[in-house]
Amino acid sequence: MTTVTRIKPSAAWLWAGALIGLAVLSLFVGVTSISLRDVFTDAEATKLFFVSRLPRTLAVLITGAALAVSGTVMQMLVRNRFVEPMTAGTGQGAALGILLSVTVFPAAPLMAKMVIASVTALAASVVFLMIVRRLPPQQPLLVPLVGMVYGGILGAMVVFFAYQTDLLQYVSVWMNGEFSGVLKGRYELLWLAAITAIFCYIVADHFSIIGMGHEISINLGLNYKQVMLMGLIAISIVSALTVVTVGMIPFVGLVVPNIISRRMGDNLRATLPATAMMGAGMVLASDILGRLLRYPFEIPVGSVFGVIGAVIFLWLLYAPARHAR
Repeated sequence: MTTVTRIKPSAAWLWAGALIGLAVLSLFVGVTSISLRDVFTDAEATKLFFVSRLPRTLAVLITGAALAVSGTVMQMLVRNRFVEPMTAGTGQGAALGILLSVTVFPAAPLMAKMVIASVTALAASVVFLMIVRRLPPQQPLLVPLVGMVYGGILGAMVVFFAYQTDLLQYVSVWMNGEFSGVLKGRYELLWLAAITAIFCYIVADHFSIIGMGHEISINLGLNYKQVMLMGLIAISIVSALTVVTVGMIPFVGLVVPNIISRRMGDNLRATLPATAMMGAGMVLASDILGRLLRYPFEIPVGSVFGVIGAVIFLWLLYAPARHAR
């Protein structure tokens, strides 16, 4: 059985300090150089700070935290540590929903498009869950393999319909997440993702129990179908909001929960705060790297984290598990 530990107060303060440091650095990294003094003395710098830099940093933090939390929840529902929404069809399902809303209901408000994307993401997650249940439990690596194939099929459908409707360039934004277009008034829907992540923490004990399996959950008095539905809806909302606002960022919901689980165990009540902090910090660090590697040009954060996440994923496959004692 997995040993569970909580973050030591000193480590928690260290993590929080590192995250705050990255956030402050993000506020002052960009093509246009501004300083803290400029924010209070220069009208243009003040406008840039509050219209672009601050919203972008908040969007990165919310996206990283919400994706990491939703990845943890999905791993509990599927009972496999090598799956996450953006590589198992949920993100591609959200992109398909956005494409359908753009072609069928082009005049629909953004909230309506988000609802359509959430519904298609939920449908994609349910289908994936049905497929996973038919796989042999003694071969756990089949689950992420099938998830990647399934997500690839849905992604191919998105590209096909986008090609038919001359929306390939539009779709490319969703398939490769980046934050350069985040401005005040264009990211606020992500706060719903933050609320969803908080909700997941409130019901974290239920997700921990459901990760033990169907029979154990029923014997402990848990409403298995209700909790499964809550988890799938939460994952779908986070995926849809992320794809609608900034695009798909792969591997966040895969590598972060695995790192935390190896160090702290599987008690979500204890680990979800650390998962959210690490997810926010890693995505923010990737975004800063994307702004600096080819300065003054930007590399999308999805590309940067995709490379980092692929390396960490290979490490997770081959490295022996280590749990805190």
